[in-house]
Amino acid sequence: MDLQPIQNQIYEIRGCKVMLDFHLAERYQVETKVLNQSVKRNIKRFPDDFMFQLTYQEFTNLKSQIVTSSWGGTRKLPFAFTEQGVAMLSGLLNSDVAITANIRIMRAFVAVRQLLANPPVNEVKELQQEFKRFQEHIEDVFADYNDINEDTRMQLELINETLAELQTRNKELNKPRNPIGFNAPQYRQEK
Repeated sequence: MDLQPIQNQIYEIRGCKVMLDFHLAERYQVETKVLNQSVKRNIKRFPDDFMFQLTYQEFTNLKSQIVTSSWGGTRKLPFAFTEQGVAMLSGLLNSDVAITANIRIMRAFVAVRQLLANPPVNEVKELQQEFKRFQEHIEDVFADYNDINEDTRMQLELINETLAELQTRNKELNKPRNPIGFNAPQYRQEK
């Protein structure tokens, strides 16, 4: 049972989730005029928090939000029915079509309420958060790598210094020495 078409006809007006009279009439398969006459005959059942008439500004704003409009040539401002108002309508319209439609409408209101209470997981936002965690992890890895490199660099410098000292000592040790003692061949050449 697809509730999406009904959910698409639930609007937020004055902070309430409502359905408009002509959408309800379409669902109940009655004329909007017949629906509104039934409501007016039983107006005590519809306090302001169950049903209210839209202002011209509200109606204009609502029409501008919906690109594909099937408003037709409405002469009167429509009535908006809250979930409780729709429930109250079920007592007025007793045809099989109206009962079936009313059950579906009530399920759609419940689905909208559940959707608001438990919004769907935003996969893009979830991926962005995971990417951010991954990026932080990579930065930590590179920071650790740089720390290791710094330590390694310092150790290599110490090794190079030690090697340089050893080479200097080695040069000093391998420097030709003056011979010790009497050098006979030199003495014979001078004569």
